[in-house]
Amino acid sequence: ISCKLIWTLLITILGYTSCLPVDDDSVCTAEEIAKYSIVFVGKWSQAAFPKQYPLYRPPAQWSSLLGVTHSSDYNMWKKDEYVSNGVRDFAEKGEAWTLMKEIEAAGEKIQSVHGIFSAPAISSGTGQTFTELEVHSRHSSVSFIVRIVPSPDWFVGVDSLNLCEGDHWKEQETVDLFPYDAGTDSGFTFSSPNFATIPQDTVTEITCSSPSHPANSFYYPKLKSLPPIARVTIVKLKRNQLGLPGSQPNLTAVGNEIDDSVSETPLDCEISLWSSWGLCRGTCGKIGTKTRTRYVRLQPANNGTPCPNLDEEAECEPDNCI
Repeated sequence: ISCKLIWTLLITILGYTSCLPVDDDSVCTAEEIAKYSIVFVGKWSQAAFPKQYPLYRPPAQWSSLLGVTHSSDYNMWKKDEYVSNGVRDFAEKGEAWTLMKEIEAAGEKIQSVHGIFSAPAISSGTGQTFTELEVHSRHSSVSFIVRIVPSPDWFVGVDSLNLCEGDHWKEQETVDLFPYDAGTDSGFTFSSPNFATIPQDTVTEITCSSPSHPANSFYYPKLKSLPPIARVTIVKLKRNQLGLPGSQPNLTAVGNEIDDSVSETPLDCEISLWSSWGLCRGTCGKIGTKTRTRYVRLQPANNGTPCPNLDEEAECEPDNCI
């Protein structure tokens, strides 16, 4: 066989391969439109997250949920990448205007967005909110973001969850949610003042050991992993539910399921270093005593290690004896 024939065959094979879909799973051949209910359940309780739990000004709560249905060439946010100005404003202040404009622009320029959906805020760390969304066979992915309030720039959400599976739509998806840092504010605690991250950092997941700083509100070094701070359940609506008033998911059932699984995170006592020894007190010529003290930085909770003694005495020779 001549080299020219082999080269022709090679070019033909490569040309054919380039026409194939990159990933069979990315091609959705399900019916064009599907509707879903989405239920967001907050699990941010004082039992599960006792460290620095916000009780007032403001108490623990969730912002409104803002989401989008889209194709694979759009990302609202993505781990290990920089957030847009719109996501920054939403994660830091809960302001949605810039993010909404960004989503609309993506829909107009590259036809990557099918629709926007939102759900009301939750006024406590535990609770639930819901809404409905519509996906399209060419826009089968769902992304959303919910701000953790109060926090520097922390949020939970889903990035590009595909609801299509080949030739059919998934009936239900449940995802446990964990906190993320948007990379735009360097605060360590829920109530930290604004402290811009310069230069901006990428989106990172907050874990029980990262950031590895004792002051961090999610720092629980004895845990292997944080319990979920929230959960989302997305359920396909049946045809007879579409467009009917009151066709909403069974929130009571979802709530009961979540409440049954609420965990208690033990929080150990944290104490300060010892103070300097005090003066030696006693009668001249006899053994005296001196004391030092320490104080509680963080009270224990949920059967965590109790606080040790905060005072200590030691023998000494009295001062100022002649």
